[in-house]
Amino acid sequence: MIETLLESTPLLFAGVFGFGLMIGSFLNVVILRVPPLLEHDWRCQCQELLQLKPNEDDRPPGIVYARSKCPKCDHHISAIENIPVLSYLVLQGKCSACKARISPRYPLVELTTAILFALTIWHFGPNLQGLTALFLTAFLIALAGIDADHQLLPDNMTLPLLWAGILLNFWSVHTDLASSVMGAIGGYLALWSVYHLFRLLTGKEGMGYGDFKLLAALGAWMGWQMLPLIILLSSVVGALFGLILMSTGKMKRDKPMPFGPFIAAAGWIALIWGEQIMDHYTRFGNFG
Repeated sequence: MIETLLESTPLLFAGVFGFGLMIGSFLNVVILRVPPLLEHDWRCQCQELLQLKPNEDDRPPGIVYARSKCPKCDHHISAIENIPVLSYLVLQGKCSACKARISPRYPLVELTTAILFALTIWHFGPNLQGLTALFLTAFLIALAGIDADHQLLPDNMTLPLLWAGILLNFWSVHTDLASSVMGAIGGYLALWSVYHLFRLLTGKEGMGYGDFKLLAALGAWMGWQMLPLIILLSSVVGALFGLILMSTGKMKRDKPMPFGPFIAAAGWIALIWGEQIMDHYTRFGNFG
C-alpha cells in the first residue's frame, strides 16, 4: 500500500495533507500545554530552592495522555468532535455543550500544517530530506505559536532541534557538517551581537535568548550560507508587521513583539526556496 501511495502523486499529496492535518491538531495541543507545564516546573524548582514542598497536585495536563476539554465548561472533547477542521465546521466553531466560541486558530494551525507539509514533500519528494523537513516544519509551527502567545521559545524544543540538525548533517542530509556547525555558531552569535549592541545603545532588551537558539538551530539545519537570507527576511517582515500593527492601533510603540514567528517563517521559506532566492540574487547582482 505504501508503494502505491508513493507511486501515485494525487494519493501521495492527499496522504501528506491528511497527515499534516493530524499533526496540526497535535501541534495545537503542544502550543497550548507546553508553556503551563514549563511554568509549573519552574515554580516547583523555585520552591525546592526555597526548601518549600512543591505542590504536584496543580500540575497542568500533559501533552499526550490528557484529554482535551472546553476551557469554559470542562466538557471533555470526544474523538468525533476532534476531527481536524471538519469538526470545527460541523460545530460551527462552538462547544457542543456550552456553545462557547472555539478559537479559529485551531483549524488555522491544522490547515497551515497540512499545506506546509504538502509543499515540503512537493519540493523534496518522499525521501529522507522530505521526512526530516516535515519534522523541522512541525517544530517551527509549534515554536512560532508558543512565542506568539507567551514570548517564549523553550530550550527543551530549540536545543534538541539544533542538535538534530547537526546530527542529520553528519550524513549531509541538508548541508555538509562544516556548514552545519558554522551555521549553529553563526546563527547564535549573529543575534547575540545584535542583542548586546541594542542593549548598549538603548538600555533595553530587543529580543530574548530563545531567538538566538532558534536561529542557531536553523543554521545547523541549513548551513551558515542561509543565515543572511533568514535574518533579512525575518527582519523586514517583522518590521513591516510591527508598523502595520502600530498604525492600526493594535500594538503600542513600547510593547515588545515576539520575533520568533518571523524567524520561523523565514527559516521555512529558506528551507524550501532559499537556494532559488540566492541564485536569483546572485544573477541579478552579476547582471548589475
